[in-house]
Amino acid sequence: MRFTPVVGTLAYLLDPTTDQVLIIRRNARPNDDHFGKVNGLGGKVEVDEDIVSSARREVLEESGLSATDMQLRGTVTFSDFGPKREQWLVFIFLVTDWTGQCMTANNEGELEWVDRSALLEACQGGPAAIQLPMWPGDKHFLPFVFDDNQSSFHGTMPYDGDFPVSWSYERV
Repeated sequence: MRFTPVVGTLAYLLDPTTDQVLIIRRNARPNDDHFGKVNGLGGKVEVDEDIVSSARREVLEESGLSATDMQLRGTVTFSDFGPKREQWLVFIFLVTDWTGQCMTANNEGELEWVDRSALLEACQGGPAAIQLPMWPGDKHFLPFVFDDNQSSFHGTMPYDGDFPVSWSYERV
């Protein structure tokens, strides 16, 4: 079967001075496929838009911040993802510098700065997982976004609706 994904970007803003990450609590729209979860900032790439411009636009639209220093950390393909069982190809960025004033909320939910250690603890199923509910597959790739390895990761994560079936990746 041919993979015909929705192409998207996902950005995690890390404040190097506080070691905190900007997340969105998707709590504004109960009919949102991501309702009740926390995530980075991002969305669909628009027609005639390159990946970097898309990530910058999404960060600006969702937070009010203009990304000035960002790294592509990796890509993940998702199949049969979420309630609509969509196919996605997501480009994942780490943003470490920006300008502007951060909003406190947008039409998808509340924005919040959380300790990177708490976010990574949530990936391991620790106590922070209760306060930071995320897609179950995020725990596999999220540590790579923040590690010191300069290689990018490229993975595939088939889902069965709301749950990942497997995870494989390589670093280059």
